Amino acid sequence: MSAVDELERLRHGDAVVDRSDRGFVLVTGPDTLSFLQALVSADLDAVADGEGAHSLLLTPQGKLDVDFRLLRAGDDAWLDCDPGLGAQLAASLNRFKIRVQAEVVDRSGEDAMVSVVGRDGNVDVPDAVDAHREVDGVRIVRTAWGHDRIAPRSHAHALPAATVGPVAYEAWRIERGIPVQPYDLDDATIPQEAFLEQDAVSFTKGCFLGQELVCRIDTRGHVNRFLRRVTAIEGDWPVRGADVVVDGKVVGALTSVAPAEVPTGALGYVRHEVEPPSAVELRWDGGAARAVVSPLAG
Repeated sequence: MSAVDELERLRHGDAVVDRSDRGFVLVTGPDTLSFLQALVSADLDAVADGEGAHSLLLTPQGKLDVDFRLLRAGDDAWLDCDPGLGAQLAASLNRFKIRVQAEVVDRSGEDAMVSVVGRDGNVDVPDAVDAHREVDGVRIVRTAWGHDRIAPRSHAHALPAATVGPVAYEAWRIERGIPVQPYDLDDATIPQEAFLEQDAVSFTKGCFLGQELVCRIDTRGHVNRFLRRVTAIEGDWPVRGADVVVDGKVVGALTSVAPAEVPTGALGYVRHEVEPPSAVELRWDGGAARAVVSPLAG
């Protein structure tokens, strides 16, 4: 099956993607939830056993350290994040573990995960996004597009086989406006620039790491750039890092570009003055194109 055909399966909600390269971290111990509550951006007091939350670990300066999902299982917390970030997440949490009874373990490479895009009538999936349950050693987690199944690699035979590959999935996630670290999100990212505050930041909980900058922007300020989708690209196919240009002035740069064989578009940061939809030019060494800056979602 070609990548174009696989993309159509994703668009129609009939696909399974192997995402076992994600980072996985397990936090256990009697102080697990209070320890994390004092550090991360989500309000974990509102997360019950069998529920989960999108959250951020920020730097003290309010910039992004790691974007992750937290699943509460009893008094334990299972965290997963973008590929290559598990060790960083575990190390950052351990850095703040002072007189705390909690153990932080990087399980990256020990767990396997597949994402089911669409419905699967053979599996009882919880109703709420990030809610989860364990069935025969497999953790089933509701997502916005279907569900994930997570299991130890020793139990990976219980997971369904992938039906689409990474090329089609990359094109689909860019089309859907889903940012990833370290390309669309990095250590210079302020949550509001990528709209992460919409579901990953609580402005009513107590203190958390980096709270001052995030709350100050929410109440009194603004950010200078926003993450946008770049669509309707005409001309040469762009590369990551290509400049976004309006009236001869560079106003941003591309951070992710869909593979040329499935050219769904790109993601990039653009100055806040450039309101979508806006016509722009893309320029890079050896190429140029016309495009439209569109909202990240929709």
